[in-house]
Amino acid sequence: MPQRLIPALALSAIAAFAASSAAASSGDAWETFRAEVSKTCLAAATSLQKPSVVVDPFGSQSFGLALVIGTPKGSKVAVTQICVFDKQKKTVELGGELAPDAVKVGVPAKKK
Repeated sequence: MPQRLIPALALSAIAAFAASSAAASSGDAWETFRAEVSKTCLAAATSLQKPSVVVDPFGSQSFGLALVIGTPKGSKVAVTQICVFDKQKKTVELGGELAPDAVKVGVPAKKK
């Protein structure tokens, strides 16, 4: 195989991989990702009554990120928890309860 052909083939393979990655990041894939983060974070928020979630639309390289807002059982004051969704393991961890004076978050109206 000629020496000049090897870099060209390598470049072609990289371009094909990049194109397939872009296709995997389609609007439908991102919507599915956001729904999975939302569902998993809400399920983990067992200490909150009627929790709602605001999902970072894309997260970070390795994690989905969201804020979970709700009222702890037995309380009248809403709190916010940070939810971190591991994209590889499909698991979540919740941060501690942040008081309203620490975080000001409004949940956007649901689309009809």
